[in-house]
Amino acid sequence: MSNTSHTQTEQAKIRPVPIAIALMIGAFIGLFSETALNMAFTNIMEQFQIEPHVVQWLTTGYLLVLGILVPISGLLLQWFTTRQLFIASLTFSIIGALIGAFAPSFELILLSRLVQAIGTALLLPLMTNVILLIFPPNKRGTVMGTMGLVIMCAPAVGPTLAGLLVDSWGWQSIFWMFIPVLLFTLIFGLIFMQNVSTITKPKIDIISISLSTIGFGGIVYGFSSAGEGAGSWGEINVLLPIIVGFVSLILFVIRQLKMEQPMLDLRVFKFPMFSISTLMVFICMMIILSSAILLPLYLKGGLLMTALAAGLVLLPGGFINGIMSPITGRLFDRFGPKYLVMPGFILTTVMTFLFTNISTDTSTITVIFMHAILFIGVAMIMMPSQTNGLNQLPKQNYPDGSAIMNTLSQIAGAIGTAVAVSIMAAGQAGYIAAASSNNPNVMPEALTAGVQNAFLFAFIASIIGLIVSFFVKRVKV
Repeated sequence: MSNTSHTQTEQAKIRPVPIAIALMIGAFIGLFSETALNMAFTNIMEQFQIEPHVVQWLTTGYLLVLGILVPISGLLLQWFTTRQLFIASLTFSIIGALIGAFAPSFELILLSRLVQAIGTALLLPLMTNVILLIFPPNKRGTVMGTMGLVIMCAPAVGPTLAGLLVDSWGWQSIFWMFIPVLLFTLIFGLIFMQNVSTITKPKIDIISISLSTIGFGGIVYGFSSAGEGAGSWGEINVLLPIIVGFVSLILFVIRQLKMEQPMLDLRVFKFPMFSISTLMVFICMMIILSSAILLPLYLKGGLLMTALAAGLVLLPGGFINGIMSPITGRLFDRFGPKYLVMPGFILTTVMTFLFTNISTDTSTITVIFMHAILFIGVAMIMMPSQTNGLNQLPKQNYPDGSAIMNTLSQIAGAIGTAVAVSIMAAGQAGYIAAASSNNPNVMPEALTAGVQNAFLFAFIASIIGLIVSFFVKRVKV
């Protein structure tokens, strides 16, 4: 009785708004750093005399760490307090930024990315879990919508702001920009962050951790290798990690279902709305991240824009998506997910189809408009799906649910990027082979043809999402 009374007293003292602010600022920097450095790849390649497939490890390594650590986050959330995980996350992020800012070699830049990724991998599931704990169900849509603003805006503004920084002060300025913001967030969190989760300290199963690491890590590595151009789908460096990864995941699933206290409770998939929502989030992330790599390539290689101009073209869509996320959150609280998710997939289906018809003559205004409408659809899908699915879970399964959704988002990113780039490369090569060698515009037109083909993949994924959305029902909480 005394323990229950103490818990209720502690819960009454929780200040949810500053806790959410601290988590969201930290997540914004983590997700911003995921895309910001891409604009500096050319500069880093020139300075350190490295090839494109080598510099791509700055992205592949980041995704690999996320793919390995996020699945384990459900266990970490039950072993360490909210404050401990928050402080550890910001500390890793700050150390990573400092290493990158002073890095005299490519190897140290890569190390800085891996350390930064540890911070992001700890923070993302922590943010989702804490928001579920500190806000009542009737307010979660609005709060998750605000979280969506953070998640979607960070990658959107990353390339544009990074382009300005790199042009003005060099690639190191990206890391220097992170440091004061992260220090402010750490201090703010030390003042306002409170322990809100229940520490149960379940048994640590080394075999489960090993299978999860090999499984998720292998899949992310294999798909990333295919997507970065380091190998084709038929090569051993792509096939072997994917096969080993899938086999390890099958063994991981079998083991989790047999354990009384699993590392990641996969029984959450018995809740139908969680399963449907996870599938829709997976599909939506494939659309987001395949578009995020295809459109800059099209703008720079097809329409012959500079990096900064391409970033500016994509900026309105990112901002509109960010603005829409809190709005869709409030609409979710009022009307539920069905009247958001279904129209959202209709918008993404129409826009991805229109992107299959772009050309080297497509106007900049048309691209801005289509990109903005595409991301309005994304905003209507992501947070309502995630919130509705997690709402169906019992409180003790929040860490498992958030870890599963965040993990599959990383897998979706790796798969979506790899498949889109592979289809684009095949379409580009086919166009060049069929084109006249006397055509001076063959390269921009070939790349545009490849991008058209790749958006067909996003279009098909969107149709599947639209079909799944017909089965969505509002969870009563």
